[in-house]
Amino acid sequence: MIKAALYASISLGVCVASPATAQESPIAFTGATIHTMNGSSGTGTIEGGILIVHEGRIVAVGGPDTAIPGGAEVRDATGLVIMPGIVDTHSHIGQVSGADQSAAIQPDVRALDSINVRDSSIPRARSGGVTTANIMPGSGWLMSGQTFYMHLTDGNSIEAMAHLSADGSILGGMKMANGTNPIRDNPAFPSTRARSAAMVRSHFVAAQEYCGGDRRPRDIGMDAMCEVLEGDRLVHFHTHRSDDIMTALRLREEFGFDMLIQHGIESGRVASEIAAAGVPVSAILVDSPGGKLEAMEASLETAATLEAAGVFLSLHSDDNIIDSRMMFRHAGMAVRGGMSRDGALRALTINGAVQLGLEDRVGSLEPGKYADFLLLDGDPLSVYTDLLETWVLGELLFDRDDPDDLLQATGGHGAGNPQATTHVLEREAHMLEGAR
Repeated sequence: MIKAALYASISLGVCVASPATAQESPIAFTGATIHTMNGSSGTGTIEGGILIVHEGRIVAVGGPDTAIPGGAEVRDATGLVIMPGIVDTHSHIGQVSGADQSAAIQPDVRALDSINVRDSSIPRARSGGVTTANIMPGSGWLMSGQTFYMHLTDGNSIEAMAHLSADGSILGGMKMANGTNPIRDNPAFPSTRARSAAMVRSHFVAAQEYCGGDRRPRDIGMDAMCEVLEGDRLVHFHTHRSDDIMTALRLREEFGFDMLIQHGIESGRVASEIAAAGVPVSAILVDSPGGKLEAMEASLETAATLEAAGVFLSLHSDDNIIDSRMMFRHAGMAVRGGMSRDGALRALTINGAVQLGLEDRVGSLEPGKYADFLLLDGDPLSVYTDLLETWVLGELLFDRDDPDDLLQATGGHGAGNPQATTHVLEREAHMLEGAR
């Protein structure tokens, strides 16, 4: 057993044998190094710490003297590291799709209507420590639709895996893009960068008129635009080149929407301008650029440059550009490029939660928050460290000692999912049909 020497389980009064029954009684993890990610800076590290969870929530987190409730199951985590689950601010797991070829701007399209909750990419992401993810449609459109903030529970439906607002509505943002991706030889799409900006500007002007009127006849795409203009739906703006980033900043300034820069490959070149605008960045660092000219200037130093400029920063996978299982390596690359260690760990967790507006429920280990946390057998940024367990809402959903879960952590595309082959065949058939 991988964890046998490091991770023992004993009980105080009650033996709790499974995640299902673990919800019924508190579980206390003792003796661990706990990175709470709590506070305005640093990881909030507690040595020999205790984490107590019950009914899907964190009950307490503190030092060795933290009181453990009677009847709790106590698990000795001495020698292990506990930290919050990863918040991936840009992912494409779940076979997600978005807009089609009919128009360059499609705000009515919802990513959640296309996600297969049984796709193997979801447990694969959990095997890498991801517990919340912003699931995005593609970037081949100026506006490809509404994103979906997924809680990586063991849900039987998309509704069961949704982060919900106070009124019960499903949370997500709006995907926008500029640069070369939306430019194509199609009359419905722009053929230049200038035309791209003009089309977006015209659509926002039309949205302002619709949102300021009686909204009749009803237009569900414009309803989503009203949410953007009213600050209820965050714009996730795919943009790479520094000039494209500045165009996105101009549009945001003109129309007043909240924006998160996604990717920002050349964001380091305009870091001071981004910081002055108060716009956060969801960054990706690639150590083997390729595929598009816009990524030629990719640098491992970008995160460090943004951090030094005071830009509020998270790291994302863009799965499968970076495999969801490689997010700790991603943070290590950021540190190699000069980012602070604490900053890199926060960029995996609490910073992304803040950017998505979910900081009251995920991203740090604090009483009252969801019991989404990870157990590792060493330094999170070491290549020699293994993720042992992923817990979501206090339920063990990845266990490296389970052979099926280990396959998710180490196997290839579609590992453990009989639907994967069918999906690939369906996709290939669809592509052949479209080529005719």
